[in-house]
Amino acid sequence: MQALNSPFKKTLTILCFGILFPTNQLMAATDLTAQENFAKARVKSLEKNMDHSKHFEAIDKSLDFHGVFYGYLPCNDCNGIKSTLSLKQKNNYLLVTQPAKESSRETYEKGKYEWNEDTHTVILTAKNTSNKRQYQIKDEGTLILLNSDGSPLSKTKSDDYTLLRSDSAKTREVHIH
Repeated sequence: MQALNSPFKKTLTILCFGILFPTNQLMAATDLTAQENFAKARVKSLEKNMDHSKHFEAIDKSLDFHGVFYGYLPCNDCNGIKSTLSLKQKNNYLLVTQPAKESSRETYEKGKYEWNEDTHTVILTAKNTSNKRQYQIKDEGTLILLNSDGSPLSKTKSDDYTLLRSDSAKTREVHIH
């Protein structure tokens, strides 16, 4: 008789666990859903008291307009001026220029830049002088040098005064500092 009871007990134990185990999973899933619903309701009630107007403020696009721009600008007494303009964070810039002639040295200019959304220009103001330079923003990867008053340098050859973002210029001849 004990031999019959032992398999019966095993079967009964397995049957009990088989019934209880899926129920525990079902209860756990129900509890998780209830917790998620409670958290969503709590967030929703807290949001009613929050001021969301700050989320809709205009984003300063100059923060996204960082990068290194490269090009050769025209020169009267040389083959061109190799120029690299690095627009950095906190509106700082570094402009490195080097005339394309023998034994010419690089010149460095540091300063601050301003972004003018209305005129689509970047205005560079040198740190040590009151010298200002203006570049028209053609697109994300192109800057065109302008006169100090904001007018184009040459209406016929604006491509000659163009600096391209280094990743779009696809060149390795960029000043690295």
